[in-house]
Amino acid sequence: MAAPAPAQRVREVVEPATASVGLLLEDVEVVRAGARSVVRVVVDLPEDADGELDLDRVADATRAVSDALDANDVVPGHYTLEVSSPGVSRALTQRRHFVRAVGRSVTLRLADGGTLAGRLTDVERDGDAGAVLVVVPVTPGLKGRPPKVGEPVRLALDAVRDGHVEVDLSGLGTADDDDDAGADAGREG
Repeated sequence: MAAPAPAQRVREVVEPATASVGLLLEDVEVVRAGARSVVRVVVDLPEDADGELDLDRVADATRAVSDALDANDVVPGHYTLEVSSPGVSRALTQRRHFVRAVGRSVTLRLADGGTLAGRLTDVERDGDAGAVLVVVPVTPGLKGRPPKVGEPVRLALDAVRDGHVEVDLSGLGTADDDDDAGADAGREG
């Protein structure tokens, strides 16, 4: 039984393939699953790209990565290829991760052990620190009260251990709103 290909060798082969379709290679993992290997490739949009990473772009990356792996024969035997985006649960650690998260609610773990939760409003370039994150702190309201919004906080990226995008449901209406809209649509005028 052949050992799975080292992830570094697979990375060397698939990185140009993902770049050829305008995407960045975020991560590569090669694991054994029974008699097969599973090659997991995570791709992302470049920092300056507009929009979101859609299924068509992931399909393009899948074809390019598959062709590159087949041409270079770096994974011995049969393998399963999984190509995906990082998803909302990925840790924000690099400047480009934060740039792609502007406008979203985030929770940051700070290098000094503290945390900061709020809306990431900007990522500014800074020659010394590389980047400065601008976060508007938001403290949830208690017992039905509105959240408390603070003054923007500027943090050097190197003062942040990592961050996570928080699921933000604040823009969704109540179930009653949806029921009323459906009821109105069914009424004749």
